[in-house]
Amino acid sequence: MKKSVVYGLRITNEFEYAKTEIRNNWVVDHGLSTIDYLHTMKTDLNEIEAALRAILKSHVPTLRVRKDEKNVLELCGKKETMQGKQKVDGFYFGSVVPKPKDIRLYYFPIYTHPTEFAPSDELKKCLKGKSCFHIKKLSLELEKEITEMVLKGVELYDKDGVI
Repeated sequence: MKKSVVYGLRITNEFEYAKTEIRNNWVVDHGLSTIDYLHTMKTDLNEIEAALRAILKSHVPTLRVRKDEKNVLELCGKKETMQGKQKVDGFYFGSVVPKPKDIRLYYFPIYTHPTEFAPSDELKKCLKGKSCFHIKKLSLELEKEITEMVLKGVELYDKDGVI
């Protein structure tokens, strides 16, 4: 039986699809056909932006929307607090900013609490600088990881009393 690899997926026989992804010699079952799995990979920047905006907005009202415009979604805490040496109306949390070649996710908790996060290799590849992720493709795993990372940031900031 000849096996081939297409977009990191193992395909057996001519039309029989394995429901697995090959990553670092580990096989992870997704419960999806190869075709379904490929369709879950978001490559359209509008879809990626919508997904990232939804992840951040899911934490409102714990967080407050500071800006929601076509070119930026910015969230912050609701409490007046000190950010550095300056008193602000809400501690900055994160932003989604569309750019021509990718969608930027600015995520401040990874800057303020770097030891609390251990991003996967896939997410590390998107990290430019200390807290900015350049997202060009959004897989199911990456979307889930970002969702969990944002939740952890909300929990950390809530514990610190800044949101």
